Amino acid sequence: MSELLELLRGLLVAPFELLDIPVRAWLTDAVNWIVSTFRGFFRAYISPPVRSVMETVQWALSSVPPTIFLAALFLIGWRAASWKVGLFAVIALALIGFMGVWDQLIVTLSLITTAVLFSVIIGLPLGILCSRSDLFYEIMRPILDIMQTTPPFVYLVPAVMLFGIGNVPGLIATIIFGMPPVIRLTNLAIRQVQPDLVEAAVAFGSSRREILQKVQFPLAMPTIMAGINQTIMLSLSMVVIAAIIGAGGLGLEVYAGLERLNIGQAFVGGIGIVLLAMVLDRITQGLGEKGPGSRERRSD
Repeated sequence: MSELLELLRGLLVAPFELLDIPVRAWLTDAVNWIVSTFRGFFRAYISPPVRSVMETVQWALSSVPPTIFLAALFLIGWRAASWKVGLFAVIALALIGFMGVWDQLIVTLSLITTAVLFSVIIGLPLGILCSRSDLFYEIMRPILDIMQTTPPFVYLVPAVMLFGIGNVPGLIATIIFGMPPVIRLTNLAIRQVQPDLVEAAVAFGSSRREILQKVQFPLAMPTIMAGINQTIMLSLSMVVIAAIIGAGGLGLEVYAGLERLNIGQAFVGGIGIVLLAMVLDRITQGLGEKGPGSRERRSD
């Protein structure tokens, strides 16, 4: 009887002392096993293509003179959205250059471009598969939840253990963190295409690939672009955090400013990140609003 009373007292006063789940040890052992087993594979087959793409993008962006770069940016903003967006983009990036962090801007832009490129290449096919198979989406859904809700700093530890210090682990962490919106919104966009349009395409003898390419994908493009827009914003935030493990760019300015308590350096990096985020957001929103799906919604 006394033992039962003691058990009831334990349940009421200190219930969590009755059972200890060693999740911390399990996760540590799992990560250590993955690192010891696959580190060579990741460094030999994953790191080189990511690094080569990033270095190519960075070389291409840095080799363009700033004046030509700004002129091209104005044309991109004008064609994607409006001349006002193009002018705003030029003024914003010129301000970053006048603050003395143009080279850091190019590094950040190359990191974001590479991360978004890999996120789209991997995420679009997965989103299409999710839209065609409910079972596949149910399998992917909890994985996407984990990828999207895990704190960004958590990604840095296994990335460093697998790839070492530098831009590559920061890029890998950025790709993982930024990919879910592309997958989710591609799945949602294709599922929301009006069924009667798909049925009409089937009636005219179109194959599944032709329906996807000529009916579903064009009409879904505005929502897909919204997913890419979110991926860009998440990638930008993650690139800043990745400066802790050696990724350069504007994030390094913020991190170095915080480390040295140099408020001016931190604010310059932060202002540059904000302006770059606004420019990329306006341009991608403009691209999405010019798709056939957006015209159809406006006509409705």
